[in-house]
Amino acid sequence: MVRFAPSPTGALHIGGVRTALYNFLFARHHGGKLILRIEDTDQTRYVPGAEAYIVEALNWVGITFDEGPHLTGGPHAPYRQSERKPLYRQYAEQLVASGHAYYAFDTSEELDQMKTRMQAAGHKSPQYNAISREYMKNSLALPQDEVQRRLQAGDPYVIRMKIPRKEEVRFHDVVRGWVVVHSSTLDDKVLLKSDGMPTYHLANIVDDHLMEVTHVIRGEEWLPSTPLHVLLYQAFGWEAPTFAHLALLLRPDGEGKLSKRDGDALGFPVFPLNWTVPNPKTGEPTDEVWSGYREAGYLPEAFINFLALLGWNPGGDLEIMSMDDMIRLFSLERVGKAGVKFDKNKAEWFNQHYIRLKPDADLLATIRPQLEKEVGPALPDEATLLRWVALLKDRVHNLKEFYTAGRWLFDTELNVKPETLGNKWQPATPEVLLGIAAAWEACPTWEAAALEAATQAYFATERPMALNKVLLPLRYCLTGLTFGPAIYSIAELLGRERTLHNLRTSVEQLG
Repeated sequence: MVRFAPSPTGALHIGGVRTALYNFLFARHHGGKLILRIEDTDQTRYVPGAEAYIVEALNWVGITFDEGPHLTGGPHAPYRQSERKPLYRQYAEQLVASGHAYYAFDTSEELDQMKTRMQAAGHKSPQYNAISREYMKNSLALPQDEVQRRLQAGDPYVIRMKIPRKEEVRFHDVVRGWVVVHSSTLDDKVLLKSDGMPTYHLANIVDDHLMEVTHVIRGEEWLPSTPLHVLLYQAFGWEAPTFAHLALLLRPDGEGKLSKRDGDALGFPVFPLNWTVPNPKTGEPTDEVWSGYREAGYLPEAFINFLALLGWNPGGDLEIMSMDDMIRLFSLERVGKAGVKFDKNKAEWFNQHYIRLKPDADLLATIRPQLEKEVGPALPDEATLLRWVALLKDRVHNLKEFYTAGRWLFDTELNVKPETLGNKWQPATPEVLLGIAAAWEACPTWEAAALEAATQAYFATERPMALNKVLLPLRYCLTGLTFGPAIYSIAELLGRERTLHNLRTSVEQLG
């Protein structure tokens, strides 16, 4: 049993998607189960819409979840920690009763004063720990009648973990090997806050135990918290799960973690879907949108294949894999512990490959909503659109490029400008283009091969200039673009009337 446990504090970073993917692949490979758990104990950081975004993003990439023993609402309903608030108090009180935790009544002012005293004494990182707790207002330092009086009076308190003073904490990580931490470096973390809500540490351990989680696969940022979690398992007398901490996704230059703002700054998304940033005070949408891979024109199968290889090596030179392939091959032992640089070009390569593999009809169904948005519902007939897709699919890197690279199919009038061609527009160019138009008009059949033959014959006879000198102006006058598929195939698809109209009116505009 494994779980993916995001916090609803904003958009799901692609690093989080990778964590969910590795949990999914591991569960499916071993015939186990995967649970989605929304860890929303920190209500001050809760962002409206974040949970729905997480679910939609995971659905888009094909990561499915199983109903766990403590989930309700169907197989895809997430489990929310905020709905189990009374349960966590029960376990926190159990730790107090067993001597592994204690009540702390300190105010925020008193905590600040403690830190100031410790800094003055030369402590660079002041902590509420085995030493400082002896001088604070808690159930370990106060007389027991004072503790009972405070509890009965309803004084605010938190429950803190009682970290052993001198103890080595050891655990084995599948990715990193043995990890050893001395308890003197740990502080007495809050387990239950004054509002009765558990912190991540308590809720995480209790839920993993009750949901029978056998393997905890999560990001490297949780590695420093793991010694505390191991101590909690020991305090409860529970068997700890197997841990696997995944390395960070790094910026393309390797200088630091790939952050949420790096994508737009460096020209690629770092989120699976577009995320509209809400107003932090009202929760209403703002004008700030962080781009996502879906809206950038990526196929989910390409995105997930690319993401899987950012930290995992299936062995050999194998790169292109279906989800079934990845499930069959996945192993935590082949997950690397070094940070992985993000490679935008590699992401585009995967997407281009999957676009080429996808049937034309499926591609058309996927991009039709975009076409209707750009062009309107009155699109060309299905057969024409399928031929258009077939022409473009080997040349585009993402789904959005179908329209940008093939808008000539929809533009009834071209708006050509001389400055686009510059010195490629020679004095003889207009006469040559009109000569090509006349040669094409005389073709008995309107097919790409016949149009190319007519062009070759025209240049063999007239020889006004080299053919390669006029191909760019010919393309521009035909499509309004300087790039695209073979010119003769475009002309065949556009048809005789529209092709000749485009060529002659463009020549007239360019002069």
